Amino acid sequence: MHRASIYLPAGQWPQEKASGSLILDFDERHRRRFRLTADQGDDILLDLPQTVAMADGDGLQLEDGRWLKVQAAPEEIVEIRHEDRKQLMRLAWHLGNRHLPTEIQDQVLRIRPDHVIEDMLRGFGAHLQTVQAAFQPEGGAYGHGHHHKHHEGEHHHE
Repeated sequence: MHRASIYLPAGQWPQEKASGSLILDFDERHRRRFRLTADQGDDILLDLPQTVAMADGDGLQLEDGRWLKVQAAPEEIVEIRHEDRKQLMRLAWHLGNRHLPTEIQDQVLRIRPDHVIEDMLRGFGAHLQTVQAAFQPEGGAYGHGHHHKHHEGEHHHE
C-alpha cells in the first residue's frame, strides 16, 4: 500500500507529472485518513495532517514522490433555480440555516437529494432538477479556499 501524505491544490503541483488519478465523490474528497484505490488499481492510504476538502484537479503526493490527480466523481445532485434572484438568495439562507452542504454557482444552488428539503424548496417556488455532476459545496465559516479546518468540538469526517 502506498501512502499519500502531501496535498496541494490545483495549480500548485506539477500536473504534468501525474502518474495516476483518483476519482472520488465529495465525501471521499473530504478526508484526513482513509483507504483509497487509485484508478490504476494501487491501494492508497490517505494520511494527511488535517482534514482537507479536496477539489477537482488537486494533487496528492505519494511517499515515493509520484503524484496522483484528484478528480471529482459525478454524483446525483439537485440543482435549484428561481426566476427571482433575491428569492434564490433566500433559498441559500434556508439551506445554510439547516447546515446543508450547498454548492453556490451563478443563478444555481446545488445540494444532495433530500425529499424533505426539496419539498420545502418547491414550496418557495424553486425549480428543481436532478443531475449527475461533480459536487463541491462551500467550505463553511471556517473554510478558506479548499482547506477546511475544524475547531475543537466541531463534527468532521475522518
